[in-house]
Amino acid sequence: MGTYRIEWKVSAARELKRIDRQAVARILRAVEALSSNPLPPGVRKLKGAEHTYRIRVGEYRVIYDLLASRLLVQIVRVRHRKNTYRA
Repeated sequence: MGTYRIEWKVSAARELKRIDRQAVARILRAVEALSSNPLPPGVRKLKGAEHTYRIRVGEYRVIYDLLASRLLVQIVRVRHRKNTYRA
């Protein structure tokens, strides 16, 4: 398995700016770890989506698309667990 490239959607980067700095540091470490292991222990595949997964980082959830053919992890959403699955 090669090294995956991490790409942030603009909306996910914007959501990250609204989060507490200490939590942001933990989230960024977890996202960077996805470049070497895009399916870490505890990852969940989202129902109804072909390539979408989520990881838990404390009270926050990071939703991402895994495009293995392109070696790309695209961060789609970063939200508090109570707001994660709302549109």
